[in-house]
Amino acid sequence: MADESLYPIFCSIVVVVLKQVNTIVSEPYMDEPFHIPQAQAYCRGEYATWDPKITTPPGLYLLSLILKRVFLVKCNVSMLRLTPTLTLMLLPLALTRLLAFHKRVQPPSSVLSPTFEAMALSAFPLTWFYGFLYYTEVPSLLSVVMTVMFATKGWHWGAAVAGMISCTFRQTNIVWVLYAYATSQLMHLRFRRAAAGQPELPKLHDPLALEASPGDLIQSIKSAPKVIFDLLPAFLPYTLVLAAFGAFVVWNGGIVLEGDKVNHTPVLHVPQLYYFVAAATFFGWPVLISGPGGAQGLVNGVRSRMRVLATTVTCGIMCMTVNLFTIHHPFLLSDNRHYTFYVWRRIFMLHPLVPYLLVPIYLACTWAWFLRISHDQTLLQTLLLPAFVIPTLLPTPLLEPRYFLIPYVLMRAQVDDVPESGVFLETGWYAVVNAVTMSVFLYLPREGVGRFMW
Repeated sequence: MADESLYPIFCSIVVVVLKQVNTIVSEPYMDEPFHIPQAQAYCRGEYATWDPKITTPPGLYLLSLILKRVFLVKCNVSMLRLTPTLTLMLLPLALTRLLAFHKRVQPPSSVLSPTFEAMALSAFPLTWFYGFLYYTEVPSLLSVVMTVMFATKGWHWGAAVAGMISCTFRQTNIVWVLYAYATSQLMHLRFRRAAAGQPELPKLHDPLALEASPGDLIQSIKSAPKVIFDLLPAFLPYTLVLAAFGAFVVWNGGIVLEGDKVNHTPVLHVPQLYYFVAAATFFGWPVLISGPGGAQGLVNGVRSRMRVLATTVTCGIMCMTVNLFTIHHPFLLSDNRHYTFYVWRRIFMLHPLVPYLLVPIYLACTWAWFLRISHDQTLLQTLLLPAFVIPTLLPTPLLEPRYFLIPYVLMRAQVDDVPESGVFLETGWYAVVNAVTMSVFLYLPREGVGRFMW
């Protein structure tokens, strides 16, 4: 459903919220005291200046510099915050194309006519919140979505350029560049047909996910060499991105920049994957219950998948990972300006057994998303995103909801059968969460603590 009248309303609301944020929070807050002076140094032409606390590349500052040169704006707090806000306003345009790809329908003919569903997803609470602060999250998300969108259209050189740009916002986006290529090729292999009079094309074993068994995954892996040579031409542009990224890692001596490496050292943080699926379920429950049969149908589907023996073994393994790999990060334990501080202290630290009692819930949430995503996807298409989520979340020691932003949006975009009523419910839920969190941030700062944020 595309409605040209809705997009101006969306953009108007965004502008009003940004004005309110700039009026009430006129000084840099939280991580902005690092990012804003760095951007202002670039605006002055001091490109050799670098804050040693910053661990991400300078893409955000370069984007602000471009906007300054083009529109002749000042590099003050208000104008710099406009950078992520502009990317928030552009996000529905890119998401419209990505959603159309997963639905296998034609997007609206006009680029400036995003669908209501795309605007709803753009209002996802984490996207919305960080769209008004000088953070890398929303520009990073937009560039990743554009990378995937270009790749799925077969514009692989454009995808490579967008992917290169995405890596200037966050180094870990190199994973999503490869995801963009892989997801485009799986769809290509699924629907390609031999030309008339040509011999039968080699097939990748990739049955529908809901009909597949563990043995099918083994057969898929065995059949992969048959199609590998058919996929290499499209991979050429991405090799240049990989080469540039490899050169950066060698030059930098690692993925993380010179900043606060002590608190950002990659570790094995297995429960981070469980936190993600739990957070995704909290935010995305309207999408989950909007499938065939509603909430009861979802519950029945999950129950049928959680067979006693397999569930017991899986939960046992998950409990072991909780025991061995749970990380009590010092930032999580000390910074009481984030909601995760209170979630951790009042839920996870309520009793030593709580982290283990949550394990069956994590597993049920995983099955719920599997059932919704795999509605009309193959086994490999359904497993692809989890495979790429692992290297982005597993090494991150700190529990921060904003790390879940890109995985959630890409996962939500794969649910291709959300009815209009489900989109309205999703929009309403996001609106409630956004209203509460933005109001708390703007109007309820606590004495001696500060403003609450994700």
